[in-house]
Amino acid sequence: QVQLVESGGGLVQAGGSLRLSCAASGLTFSRAVMGWFRQAPGKEREFVAAVIWTTGGTYYADSVKGRFTSSRDNAKNTVYLQMNSLKPEDTAVYYCAAGSVYGAVREDDYNYWGQGTQVTVSS
Repeated sequence: QVQLVESGGGLVQAGGSLRLSCAASGLTFSRAVMGWFRQAPGKEREFVAAVIWTTGGTYYADSVKGRFTSSRDNAKNTVYLQMNSLKPEDTAVYYCAAGSVYGAVREDDYNYWGQGTQVTVSS
């Protein structure tokens, strides 16, 4: 059974930083692509970043490029989203997701989802 458990959300001032974690279990890690999505109130869920488990390769949405960094720790079966220079428009529920399509940015390409963690950025 696949489980993804996010943590690390919270309230931060604009310009601050947060690191989200996603502990994964039950995955076939050799084929995994771990994605991060977010959903702001009244908006659709959108792709943020992803990391390829085997290579550590990453890709990002333009809106977060240069500010967010995704990484993984193989020993801990955990992926991270380091968020720097946060803006009020980054406020959303952030979700960790797992799939197996390299380069995937669509929700439909991810098979498993965490419960989400709230990130609130105050101005």
